[in-house]
This record gives sequence, structure tokens and C-alpha cells, in this order.
Amino acid sequence: MSRLNFIWGLSRIYKRLISILIDTVFIISSFYIAYWTRVGSIELVTMPSVGMVLGGTVIITTLIFTKLGLYRAVLRYLTFHALAVVSVGTVISAISVATLAFYFDAPIPRSIPIIYGAFLCLLCGGSRLIVRVLIAETNKKGRKAVLIYGAGSAGRQLALALRNSETHKVVAFIDEDKTLKNTVLMGLTVHQVNRAQFLVDKYDVEQILLAVPSASRARRKEILSSLVHLSAEVLTVPDMQDIVDGKAKIDELKDVAIEDLLGRDAVAPQQVLMEANIKGKTVMVTGAGGSIGSELCRQILRNKPTKLVLFELSEFGLYQIDRELNALIERESLDVEIVPLLGSVQRINRLATVMKSFAVQTVYHAAAYKHVPLVEYNVVEGVRNNVFGTFYTAQAAIEANVNSFVLISTDKAVRPTNVMGTTKRVAELGLQALAQQENDKLKGTRFCMVRFGNVLGSSGSVIPVFKKQIAAGGPVTVTHPEIIRYFMTIPEAAQLVIQAGAMGKGGDVFVLDMGEPVKITDLATNLIQLSGLDVKDEANPHGDIEILFSGLRPGEKLFEELLIGDNVEKTAHERILTANESFLPMEEYQVLLSALDNACHNFEHEKIRQLLLDAPTDFNPTDGIGDLVWKQYRSGEIQSVH
Repeated sequence: MSRLNFIWGLSRIYKRLISILIDTVFIISSFYIAYWTRVGSIELVTMPSVGMVLGGTVIITTLIFTKLGLYRAVLRYLTFHALAVVSVGTVISAISVATLAFYFDAPIPRSIPIIYGAFLCLLCGGSRLIVRVLIAETNKKGRKAVLIYGAGSAGRQLALALRNSETHKVVAFIDEDKTLKNTVLMGLTVHQVNRAQFLVDKYDVEQILLAVPSASRARRKEILSSLVHLSAEVLTVPDMQDIVDGKAKIDELKDVAIEDLLGRDAVAPQQVLMEANIKGKTVMVTGAGGSIGSELCRQILRNKPTKLVLFELSEFGLYQIDRELNALIERESLDVEIVPLLGSVQRINRLATVMKSFAVQTVYHAAAYKHVPLVEYNVVEGVRNNVFGTFYTAQAAIEANVNSFVLISTDKAVRPTNVMGTTKRVAELGLQALAQQENDKLKGTRFCMVRFGNVLGSSGSVIPVFKKQIAAGGPVTVTHPEIIRYFMTIPEAAQLVIQAGAMGKGGDVFVLDMGEPVKITDLATNLIQLSGLDVKDEANPHGDIEILFSGLRPGEKLFEELLIGDNVEKTAHERILTANESFLPMEEYQVLLSALDNACHNFEHEKIRQLLLDAPTDFNPTDGIGDLVWKQYRSGEIQSVH
């Protein structure tokens, strides 16, 4: 096959000349074969009149083929159009034989042009198909053998898109539709799913491409479960809506979305709830540059507020979300004013001035320090930002006559074992105390809290970390073999937060239905296998990627909870529950805040720890005080004593 590379490498003009020369041979050969087939000998072909007919036919046929563009066709991409040109050309060539035979009075039977045309069509068309196959076979070397899961419209489009790919070679379809079993589509056999292992082994398949863009996540999870054990990487095509909208192409393959592994389908949002606190209003989001805050901004923008105030401490975070939202406004022709403001939630004057100046009506408070180990290492800042920052933002909202205030809380606030979770629970207590006061007013600020677990793709999420570790060849690090977590996509979480906020009556604690918890070890195993690799363990010592257990980090739980008690009720939304939980009156909460303020100011970490333990938060720490500055300060004191 490599010997033909010399021909494939010739310039276009030389290839055309060779094609004309070969077609000339085919025309002469077809004429001789046709004559011999009809007459039984070729003696009369030597007559001058027959020679004139043959010569004229050669000239006319090559001119016709040239005029029809046959020699401009690239054989590598030969299509039905080229074969149609050959057919039309041979018909004209056969007519030329008959016409010239009559004109030169040549001894050519009337059936010869028909026989000649058939042979010429076979030789010219067949040779081109053979060359196309030879080129295709030459190009197949080094290409990845792939299977396409799904022989529907998307699968066929994908196979067509990859037909001339320089990187992929489709070897077969696999599909669960029994009516398609052993049928051939586009030259590819459709196999049942139970033959996937056989096909992977037979063709040394490197990738399986999921072409089921319209399938639900629950269905995708079933499909992935049937493929995850195979030694091939699993990729997927974009969502059908993105393809239809022109945002993606069918052959833009990507990693399997982690939400497909969870098998959880998002519930369509209730538009009335989505718009209740947003449409036609001035809305403010604190922590607007964070993973949850930025998604809240996107969702809010699409529900058409008059003004969206972005409040963010990080200059870079604010710059990014401001640019993105303005681009979204321009793209979707929205009439919303974006107000990008730098500021800290620990500055009550800044907060109150902002809310009054822009007449803010709804606040979504997403600003918080949320990384468990980092807050363990920076206790004072964690308390200042999560407890005092939330309380100051809430007080500023009351001062500015804000209608609705929604706190984004966390499942780690329930029976916390770490400082971060405890500070979020103390923040909830503050809002509950303020809500009790505001509920007695005629038009007081409505406070509510929304708790949920981990979101996929947030900063610090385990999924990107696992993918980087797999790409680097491992090992994948998991804190504990039995650790489990609830997961939800960021868009779904943001939608549910907005809808829950619209249902708040004052002091409500809303809990999002997170579905079934996921074992992190299983998640890591699935990601490794979907990459076409094997887990390396005692049972499989020759595997590719090892899973190492690093031990629980400071303040980390094996599992998280969403409810403190059993007093939970359903709401108008199937994914949102409301919990009735105990709280502190404002007088007692003010005492706690004052004591925490003094302890933080004086850097008294033992006192901070005791105050958090004494507060009604059910704080049950798993580790000692972990503040890095305090530990360094203590070690310096000990050294000076010695």
C-alpha cells in the first residue's frame, strides 16, 4: 500500500493527465470487449471506418468527461455525484459510437453501443471506487477505531461527519433497538449492546461515542453503566439543543458530563416562582463572582430585572462576571443594567449605602468562605466573613428597606464538625433572629435560608481534581473509602435557590432535595473507567490508575446531612422542602455576636472555639484548633519560654 503513496503525492495536473490516459485505455478496451462479445472476433475492428469511430469516440468521451467535471473530482471524497457524471458520460459515449458508426458507415452492430456503454461505466466507475477504497485504507492507518452508541439520527450524522476524519475510524454501531439488529447503515453493521465487549476486542476500539443527545440523564446513566466496564474511553456528542441552536457541532466530542453519572434529571423551573422576586426589580448578588453567585446572576438576568447589582470582593472575579453578563445582554437583547461594585460584606456602611443608592429590592447573599480546610486554617476570617458578613448584609438590607433577603447556606451547617459549617449555622441563627423582628413589622424584610450540598463544577469541586489526576497518569486521591456526598449541578441549584426565595414567608429554612448521595470512591472509579483505563488495586495489580486514600481533612465528615430535626414539610415545589428548626432570640444572639467580636479582635482562639461549642449549633469538632497563625504564634511563645 505504501508504494501507492508516490501516486497519491503527485500534483493535481499530473493526476488528471493519468486519469485521462487511463480512461482512454478503458474506452478502447470497452469497445474491443463489446465488439468481441457481440461478434465473437475483433477482425473487423482493424477496418479504417471502425478506427475512425473508435478515435472519434475517444475524443468525444474525454471531452465530455472533462466538461462534466469528472477530472476535477477528488477521488478521496468521491460521492454519488461523481458516479452520476460517469453514467451520463458513458451514455453520451455510447450514443457517439452509434452516431459515428452511422456517419462513417462502419460495420458495427446496433447492440454494440449498449454493450460498450455498460463495460465503460463499469470500468470508469469501478476503478474510481477501487482507488477511493485504496486511499481510505491508506489513511486509516493510525486512526482511532471507534464505536458509535446510537444508530438514530444523531449517530448517523456523527458517522457521516467522521467518514473523512483523519483521527477517527468508525467500525460499527451499537444500539438497543432490536429491529436494527444486524442491519447495515451507511456501510456499518448495527450490533446489540451485549456485543460491545466483542467489538472492542476484535477491532481494538479506543473510544465509544455516545450519540444519544436527547436522552434523559437517568437514561444516560443506564447506558454508561452498561459501558463503563469496557476498556475504551467513552465520549459524548453535545446536547441536541446546542446542535440545533448552532452552539455546537455533532462531531465536537467531549467528556461524559459528570451529571450523567449521577442520573439525576433537573425539574423544569416554575416560571412564576423564578420571576416573583426578580422581574422588573433591582436585584443584588453578594459574592457575584463565585461559582454559585455567578450562576445566580445568569439565571437572574434571564428573568429580566431592571437592574442587577454585582457585589464582589475579588476584582478579577467581578471583572469576569461583569464581562460575561454584558456579553449575554448583548447576545440576547436584554434590557438590564449591570452595576459592578467592589466591596466586602464586612463593611456595613458600604453595604447599606449601595442598597439605598440603587433601591435594591431583592438580595441573594452568596458571599462566604466555604472551603472546609481553609476556614479551619483561618478561623478568625471565617467567623468574620461568614457570621458578621451575613449579619451586616442583613442589617443593611433592613436599613435599606429591601423586600426579600435569601441566604445561600450549606448542608455542612447541620450538626457541623468544622468551623466553616458552624459559622454558616450561626449565620442562619442571625437571620432567624432578625426574621422574628421583621415579621412583626407591616413591611419588614423577608428573610429565608436555602441549604444544599456540593455542586458540580464549583471551585474546589473534586471532579476537576480527579480529571487532572487521571490525565497526569494518577494516582487519584480520595480522602476516605467510605466518604459520601450529595451532588447537584450549579444551574439546578441556582434555579432552586431563586424559587425557594420566592416562597419564603420570613425565617424559613429551605432544604433542596439533592437526590441520592454518591460514594466518592465509586465516582473516581467511574471517571477512570470512562477514560478507557483500569483501576490499579490488589485485585488488578497491572491496572493503569491507582486510587489512594489520604485520610479525612481537618473538620471533614464522612457524610453530610441537610436536616437538624425531623420537622420537615413539603412545599409547592417537588425539589424544595422547608424545615422548622430552633433559633436564638435577638437579645441572646447579640450577646453571642459581641463575645465573638471581642474574641476575634483579641485573637483568643480557645474562647472562639468555646463560644461556637456553647451556641445552639450542635458543633462537634473532630479536630483541635487549626488556625495556622495561632499555631505559629503558640509555637513561638513556647520556644521563647524555653
